[in-house]
Amino acid sequence: MSGCLDQIRCDCNFDLEGRRNAVASVAASFLFFAGWWLMIDTAAVYDKADWTNVYFIITIASTIAMFMVNAISNSQVRGESLHEGLLGTKGSRLWLMAAFVLSFSSLVAATWILFSDYVLRQGDHDVWPGVALFLTNFIIFAASCVYKFGRTEEMWG
Repeated sequence: MSGCLDQIRCDCNFDLEGRRNAVASVAASFLFFAGWWLMIDTAAVYDKADWTNVYFIITIASTIAMFMVNAISNSQVRGESLHEGLLGTKGSRLWLMAAFVLSFSSLVAATWILFSDYVLRQGDHDVWPGVALFLTNFIIFAASCVYKFGRTEEMWG
């Protein structure tokens, strides 16, 4: 079986020099779109017995956490910014910590619902709504991390 992919040649030359922010932004937006698409698709397919509107609250909290994480720059967190804002470096660090706490609590709530309502429940039922809820929140968390840590601030001008 070795060597079956050796004949495939890719003459693709991607010049990513100076395009790190664009690639990170596109990747994060695709992940965010995929997460919400999965959420809306699962809500449309499954009835109220398997999928309640309370599950949207967890995903909305995860989305708010994504906006909170990316609301401040890394230079504000490090204390290297010229404009420190109202509370300065400590305030931006507290804001970032609160954003990650909200993001992780959304992941924990989605995991809790996955196991308590779908995996450990006895009977004949579909487990996919719980898996979709967890995957949605995990994908939004991944999009948040890609958008926050995948970009560089040197290119901002």
